[in-house]
Amino acid sequence: MISNERPSPYGRRPYQSQGYGNPQYSQQPPRPPVNEDTLKTGEVQIERKNFVFTLKENPRGRFLRITEDVGGRRDTIIIPSTGLAEFKKLVDEMVKASGEIPEKQPNPEA
Repeated sequence: MISNERPSPYGRRPYQSQGYGNPQYSQQPPRPPVNEDTLKTGEVQIERKNFVFTLKENPRGRFLRITEDVGGRRDTIIIPSTGLAEFKKLVDEMVKASGEIPEKQPNPEA
């Protein structure tokens, strides 16, 4: 028996009963697209990663969308504008700590 064929000791997973991934079992119709206005866009490449920062606005408010593109694979996070100052403060603290804390040297005996 293949390991993923065994029943889970925890019962059915929530996504299995929701019909995710199988449209015939889906309970809700797809959401209509939301109109978003792009207010500002910036891009930076760090090593082999490309980051796109896009400030947008929709009927629910403003937000920052940060998209990381690595070799065609994209990951995105969205930060509401109400949290941008706190997000910036935390990133500033991480930049400061990165400059102050020395990097660990590889163990030559390993």
